[in-house]
Amino acid sequence: MKILLVEDHADIAGVIFDYFELLGHTMDHALSGTQALNLVEDNHYDVVILDVMLPKMDGMTVCKKLRENGVDTPVLMLTAMGEREDILSGFDHGADDYLVKPFDLKILEARVLALNRRRTGQVSVRELVFGELRLSLTSHVAVRRECQFTLNPSLFTVLKLLMARAPLVVTKEELATALWGDDEPEGNVLRSHVYQLRNLIDKPFEFGYIRTVPKIGYQLVDKPSGAE
Repeated sequence: MKILLVEDHADIAGVIFDYFELLGHTMDHALSGTQALNLVEDNHYDVVILDVMLPKMDGMTVCKKLRENGVDTPVLMLTAMGEREDILSGFDHGADDYLVKPFDLKILEARVLALNRRRTGQVSVRELVFGELRLSLTSHVAVRRECQFTLNPSLFTVLKLLMARAPLVVTKEELATALWGDDEPEGNVLRSHVYQLRNLIDKPFEFGYIRTVPKIGYQLVDKPSGAE
């Protein structure tokens, strides 16, 4: 698991950092809110441990900015403020859990692991992944490397089925049923959809994922594919 610790107190940060590193986790450490936002922008983290009392930009603001930027990484807030209103404010700003200082490291570990398990379950429902290609099932956005593509309903349906079955072949009949039910239009509309999809997710890159299986259908492959 890769964890970002955002804590400006050196002693507390050192204890938490060493504890999780000894457990085999990969750790990054940010001393400020600005540094944390930059690290999250450039890296993928499974959990963020975020202190509330940070200099200049406090943890509440950091968490709010993460959510505004579309980051859904679980955030566990650490704070010395244990009043009911403080805890509720943390959740209102987008935190997933809240731990009041001083705390037991085993309790912190248990909560971090629970957040990661919860996220793993969500990702399997909300996102499909094949190689470097990701598809959000909620926003209909496909991502390959640094490129994002918002798909129309037809292209989303085609890619979703291909990714869900990958690397197995999806027949033309299965794709047509998913797109139109029993009212498939005349002409090569399906082929046109696949062509558009290739132009988005394959053409800008050195190899294409979508492979045509002649007279049968299409599949996603994790090695260079030939042209249609």
